[in-house]
Amino acid sequence: MTTLTVAPYRIPAATLGPDNPLPAFRATELDSKVDFAANRIPTEDQPGMGWQTGFRVLPYRIQDNYNRVRQPSELFSVVLENDHLRVTVLPPIGGLVTEILHKASGKQLIAKNTILQPGNLALRNAWVYGGIEWNTAQLGHHYLTMSPFHTARITGSQGEPALRLYAWDRVKCFPYQIDLHLPPDSRFLFARIRLINPHDRVLPMYWWTNMGVDEFVGRRYVAPATTAFKFTQLVDIPVLDGVDHSYPTRVDYSYDLFCRIPAADRKWLAVVDPDGTGLVHTSTARLVGRKLFAWGTGPGGCRWQEQLCGPGQRFFEVQAGLARTQFHSLPMPAGAQWTWTEAFGHLAADPAKVHGEWASAGQEIGRVLESSLPTAELDRLDGEFAKVTATAPAEILYRGLGWAALEKQRAARQGERATLPAELPYTAADLGPAQQPWLELLEHGALPLSAPDQDPGEYMIQPEWQALLQASIGSGKGDHWRSWLHLGVMRLEAADEAGAEDAWSRSIQLTPNGWAYRNLAVLALRHQDRETALACFTKAWEIGPQLTPLALEMIPVLNDLARWDDLRSFLSALPADISSHERIQLELCKQALRDGELDTLERLLDRDYDGIREGETILSDLWFGMHEKRLAAAESIPVDDALKARVRRECPPPARIDFRMWTREANKYTAPQAVPEDPKP
Repeated sequence: MTTLTVAPYRIPAATLGPDNPLPAFRATELDSKVDFAANRIPTEDQPGMGWQTGFRVLPYRIQDNYNRVRQPSELFSVVLENDHLRVTVLPPIGGLVTEILHKASGKQLIAKNTILQPGNLALRNAWVYGGIEWNTAQLGHHYLTMSPFHTARITGSQGEPALRLYAWDRVKCFPYQIDLHLPPDSRFLFARIRLINPHDRVLPMYWWTNMGVDEFVGRRYVAPATTAFKFTQLVDIPVLDGVDHSYPTRVDYSYDLFCRIPAADRKWLAVVDPDGTGLVHTSTARLVGRKLFAWGTGPGGCRWQEQLCGPGQRFFEVQAGLARTQFHSLPMPAGAQWTWTEAFGHLAADPAKVHGEWASAGQEIGRVLESSLPTAELDRLDGEFAKVTATAPAEILYRGLGWAALEKQRAARQGERATLPAELPYTAADLGPAQQPWLELLEHGALPLSAPDQDPGEYMIQPEWQALLQASIGSGKGDHWRSWLHLGVMRLEAADEAGAEDAWSRSIQLTPNGWAYRNLAVLALRHQDRETALACFTKAWEIGPQLTPLALEMIPVLNDLARWDDLRSFLSALPADISSHERIQLELCKQALRDGELDTLERLLDRDYDGIREGETILSDLWFGMHEKRLAAAESIPVDDALKARVRRECPPPARIDFRMWTREANKYTAPQAVPEDPKP
């Protein structure tokens, strides 16, 4: 028997805080093609549309206002359960599956979250470890990983309760859904995914299912491949530089491997414990990619684990995706729907075989998987689940963001065909304060005027909304500073720099406001015009509102222009609530190092820093710089390469500030001279 229950999920959680109101504009580098030939990538691995190098986040806003003060919290959760598995889902946290408990063994098949502590790893900054995360639209931890998902009760293929998670992506404007099925006697959790391209144009589509699993000595990752991509370089696996990388605790640096499973072979991955049990994941044929990511056992990897999980817990990630690697997307035809089914279950295999020679480990796991869930059975279930995919839910359990409901109203008002299927119900009840200004534009022909010292509200980038806003301005109803500000954001995101500059200048003419001056500063920086950028940032700061994110954008320009006195004055005049921010404290660290105030620097480094970006080494760089200057002064020697190497050997940074992830030259591999066109298992 399968049950579905709603229950509070109790967990220590940090406060996420309000979004950053400053728009984070897309990178000037747009999607570019991978040079496959230069990297010796075989023909079968080249179906991708290109390497998505261009950062994009608008119309979403950055989530960088969290803290590390974790309080006992209760989150809305949904529990799917049968005699074999208990599955817990957190709709408020991106539909995160935080638990798959295998009842007979008492084992958690995925890393169950013990805390919710955001770290700076996602497209919008905030991200939490563990569970199963659903990533789509763009390379990186996705836009809604820390945002609510629509969640509904549905009726499964055997009449049992099942769970639907669904959302609408605001960047590329498409709906998607994840139907979670746990049939009454099933030993597997199934996720049937559907992506919909509602447009009359091709979409560059991206999907990776990310599973966090606990890491400990003796735990091994296995996939049916003998080669993998390290970025775009092809390497033999599992042994690299003499170390078996299928055991994450044996490697002291962070790494990822995109396993190259032969096209005709079944796609799966497994995580096996020393006793031969663990997690196995498989899918229908569309999901071809499989990946391993591990933090490594070096100081930076250990620090990241502690930062995200708290003391005493470690994890690594195993993933499954549409393409061979995460660096390129697939061309999704106009009007297409892509579906597949994934299965997550308990594995029990011969420990001697799964921890033996790589090929034998793969053969043993493949045999056990085919016995417990034959390929033909998974395909049959996928067909059964397909009938459920297009059926309406029985009950809405939790509401996500209101943007799809707003888009539905816009399309209906403008006489467009429906592109959001009825089985994904987005209703007026979803609408909230964030959507209200745009609803007023739609219904009354103008964005409401607001005071320039107030948050200008959520952004829009769709051409349809840009046309509505321009018409509003042209009619005179919406010809005010706020409309022109938003129009400029739309234009710059569409690569219309001249139009954006004109809109923001008009916004200032109508009502001087710091928001438009800040955006003009960003535009000036795109053209390396730091003097103009500084002048605009200064005006933005004078007019206000004086926000921490604005200060943090202004400071690097003062640094680049070597305006040390101005920088010192600016920092000293900051109000306490801004000057205490860790990024401001880091700026004081740089200033202390530059001025030779090494005792001050050491004192400033004696604290925790919470918002370090994945791969960022500023803290350890400051530490090394401090010791280089001390030794150079004490021994009357220059700060040269020899001294820098010595400091790195003799003066390791404290663990709390050491976030270095890449610690070995051995991490840089060279592609083999010959690459088979069709790899054999």
